[in-house]
Amino acid sequence: MAKKFLNYILVSTICLSCFCISAAAQNTQAAAKLGQTTLRIGDQTKLHLSVEQQAGEKVSFPVLTDTITSKILVVSSSKPDTILDKNTPDRITITKSFIITSFDEGSYLIPPFVFTAGRDTVKTNELVLTIQSVKVDTTKAIYDIKQPLTVSYSFMDWLRDNWLIIALTLLVVLAIAGTIYYLKKRRKDKPVVQSVKPELPIHTLALNKLNELRDKKIWQQGEIKQYYSELSEIIREYLGRRYKVQTYEKTTDEIFASLEYLNIKAENKILLHQLLSISDLVKFAKEKPLSAENEQNLENAISFVLRTHQTETPENIEGGSTGEHI
Repeated sequence: MAKKFLNYILVSTICLSCFCISAAAQNTQAAAKLGQTTLRIGDQTKLHLSVEQQAGEKVSFPVLTDTITSKILVVSSSKPDTILDKNTPDRITITKSFIITSFDEGSYLIPPFVFTAGRDTVKTNELVLTIQSVKVDTTKAIYDIKQPLTVSYSFMDWLRDNWLIIALTLLVVLAIAGTIYYLKKRRKDKPVVQSVKPELPIHTLALNKLNELRDKKIWQQGEIKQYYSELSEIIREYLGRRYKVQTYEKTTDEIFASLEYLNIKAENKILLHQLLSISDLVKFAKEKPLSAENEQNLENAISFVLRTHQTETPENIEGGSTGEHI
C-alpha cells in the first residue's frame, strides 16, 4: 500500500512539472514580420523579430549572420527594443529588426526562427519574400542623348561670379606674407629644443589595443567575426614588430614557418597557434565559439604578449635581441 502511494506521488510530481514547463513555454510567444513582402532586385526591407514574455524571463534571440538563406542577405541589424505591456505590467515585448535584401528573382520561404527560453524553444511563423525584376518596355524606340547647349562664358563673367573668393584669397596671402616678414624681423638666434615623445614598447601597444578591444564589447553585440578579425590583427601586428617577420596577407601556416627558427617556447607557440586557428575558423568557416571561449581567447592573447615581450635592456636596445621574456 505504501509503495502504491509513493508511485502515485511520483507520477503526480512528474505531470505537474510537465504542466509547468508547458505553461512557461506557452507564456512566451515569438513572431516574425516583413516590412514589405515584395521587393525589386537589390531593394531592401526590414525583418522584425519579436518575442512576448514575462518581465523576469531570459529569452535568447536567434543569431543571424550575413545570410538567412542562400538567396536572402542580411545587410545590418538594430539593437533590441523593449516595450512594456500597459495592461499587464509583468509582460514585455522585445523587438529586433534586420535589414535584408536579395539579388535573385523569385519567391523565397523564410523558415521559422527559433528563440530559446530556458530549456524550451519557441518558433516564429514562416514568411515568404518575393523578389521581382525591373521590367523594361521593349516596345519603345531608343533615342540619342540630346547634346548640351553652348552658352558663352567670358573671363569677366567668371570674375563677377567669384570676386568674393578672389578677394579673400588675396587677403589671406597678404596676411601670411606679412606674418612671415614680421617673424623674420624679430627672429633671434635661439637654440631650438624639440621634445621627443618616447615611443611606447611594442608589447605595451599590443596590450593597450587588446584592452580597448575588450572594452568595446564587440562579441557581446553579436559581432563575432569582427571581434576575431581585430584580435587576429593585433596579434599579427605584434608578431611582425616583435620578431621582424612578415605577417600580413599570410596564412597561419606561413606565419609559423617564419617563426620556426626563432627562440619561442613550445607552449607559447601552441598558444599562438590556437589563437590564430580559432580566428581563421570564425572568419572563414563561420565558427561560433561559446561566450566563455571568447573571453578566454582574449586572455590567451594577453598572456602570449606578456610571455614573449622583449625585456628592455641595453643589449636588446642596441643589438635587437629576439629572446623571450621569462
